[in-house]
Amino acid sequence: MSTRTMSLWRVRAALPGRLHALLALAGLVLPLLAWWLLSSVAGADPIFLPSPGQVWSRAAGWWDSGLAGDIGASVGRVLAGFLLSALVALPLGLLIGSFRAVQALLEPLTDFIRYMPAVAFIPLVMLWVGIEESSKVAIIFIGTFFQMVLMVAEDVRRVPMAQIEAAQTMGASRVELLEKVILPSARPALLDTLRVTMGWAWTYLVVAELVAAQSGLGHAILKAQRFLQTDKIFAGILLIGLIGLLSDQAFRWLHRRAFPWLHLRG
Repeated sequence: MSTRTMSLWRVRAALPGRLHALLALAGLVLPLLAWWLLSSVAGADPIFLPSPGQVWSRAAGWWDSGLAGDIGASVGRVLAGFLLSALVALPLGLLIGSFRAVQALLEPLTDFIRYMPAVAFIPLVMLWVGIEESSKVAIIFIGTFFQMVLMVAEDVRRVPMAQIEAAQTMGASRVELLEKVILPSARPALLDTLRVTMGWAWTYLVVAELVAAQSGLGHAILKAQRFLQTDKIFAGILLIGLIGLLSDQAFRWLHRRAFPWLHLRG
């Protein structure tokens, strides 16, 4: 085995930029190639597995009939549910991770609720909130909030106790510990937590759009299911994946800009 090949398999070894780009491209292209071979060359039934060309044609026709509006509706719902979750979960997780009394009071309840499937809350959400846009946002909020709280609390608990004790020795108050020690130290992990939970928000989109939706990618997927429009189902799923990938890369870019010292190559 050559030295270059061995270096590829060193744990956490840095890769040249060009090689990293080629591997990332291969990871995306190879599944598409396998899909094309199965659907076109192997002759799979389009009802079960449409070809990439058929899915592309369906997406192009969908664009002419309101795809931009469906994307806008779904993105708006996901962002609203995610931002509302973050607005409440970040300070609550900070308190749970910092104070044992708050942890003892709230963490068991949060652990209990987070195992309840979000789809089971749909009848209650419709009863309490109605069937307007707020109900879709509420489902996404329920699906992401409780997981986010616990992940934020874990990020806060990973702040080294030595840093907290050193600040206490210098006379820092509880508020100063939170503002100047715990929160700054946890910020890189918190941004990663937001990136991960944004992905969960997208996974709950189809569930959220079960509630009397008239637009959105999830609504279009569910409608296509009733008419066996498999190519449109594929198009909707791929579009959600593409938007999710773009949002994920945006978070990664923000992480590199905000914390460049964590991305230095050793």
